[in-house]
Amino acid sequence: MTDHTVKAFDDDINALRALIAEMGGLTEDSIDKAITALSTGDVKLADTVVAQDARIDELDANIERLVVQTLALRAPMADDLREIVAVLKISGIVERMADYAKNIAKRVETVSAPTRVEPLSLLPSMARIAREMVKDALDAFAARDDKLALQVIERDRAVDAFYNSIFRTMLTFMMENPKMISESAHILFIAKNLERIGDHATNIAEMVHYVATGAKPPEREKATRIETGLED
Repeated sequence: MTDHTVKAFDDDINALRALIAEMGGLTEDSIDKAITALSTGDVKLADTVVAQDARIDELDANIERLVVQTLALRAPMADDLREIVAVLKISGIVERMADYAKNIAKRVETVSAPTRVEPLSLLPSMARIAREMVKDALDAFAARDDKLALQVIERDRAVDAFYNSIFRTMLTFMMENPKMISESAHILFIAKNLERIGDHATNIAEMVHYVATGAKPPEREKATRIETGLED
């Protein structure tokens, strides 16, 4: 490529990285606000999460347009092409994680008596780990840090363990409190959304590790989970 083309490509890459950073920051914020709204019953805060999702969708669309433009005009090869493809895939994953945060926020008003459901107290801790995984996965992508990416992958075990604990506790709670089955189902759905956020952060980390090293991360068994039929 000529110097002019190289500079233009670098400009495109920097623009894509900036868009991913903004999108990731908004998604982390959405996760935080959704769980805070759930813990406090703040419906107005939950509404801001739903509204913010439109901006995240817009960023995802902007990234897709810029990726297509870059592929058409710059014809990147090898590592450059791998990075462009990774950006496109990561954008889609981040957009999906924001959807999970929005789904949680939409249930704030429905879960009307959170203090009556003991397992709800586990959700903020589970959400904190999932959010940190999102942040670290995106930081690993920005820095091409394969070691940080591996740490994110390993941390998914903790999110799975929280989900397993909440699921088993909720089963017992619903059997003992049949009148609370509907509300309990919403809490299970929220826990599942958080577990999926952790899974998607892991997907980003695995992609980062591959882009940085050219090799797939070591295989590991996912923590045993009770299937609930709530998978995508």
